[in-house]
Amino acid sequence: MEQRLHRIEITTRGRGLVAITDRVCGWAMRQGFVTGLLTIWCRHTSASLLVQENASPDVQTDLEAFFRRLVPDGGGGRYRHEDEGPDDMPAHIRAALTQTQLSIPLAEGQLVLGTWQGIYLWEHRTSPHPRELVLHLLGDRERD
Repeated sequence: MEQRLHRIEITTRGRGLVAITDRVCGWAMRQGFVTGLLTIWCRHTSASLLVQENASPDVQTDLEAFFRRLVPDGGGGRYRHEDEGPDDMPAHIRAALTQTQLSIPLAEGQLVLGTWQGIYLWEHRTSPHPRELVLHLLGDRERD
């Protein structure tokens, strides 16, 4: 069993989903493992990770619209924590409702994603932010 650690930096454009599947899969495949488990960790409290459909952009639009209704931006005393603006606390709530860590198996040298699944960083703040993800791959180079 071997392990690898890698960091990915992503600058977001503001609120929305950023596709990271190609970067993550490419790095994982280059490690030369046949089987393993990849953990992706988001080092932020106002962004999250998501495995979601990658075929129709309507899914992303609908997810964002749903979260706008579920967790509206602040202002006017809606939230006590608005240190960085009216999108600050809603971003923390959105991250709490989603995931900051993903685990994805590796088999035959590739991440085991479904046909229509993609990996996304979900920026919950309205303005652009630099984000860092940590990838940890634990695996074997030989078949079991």
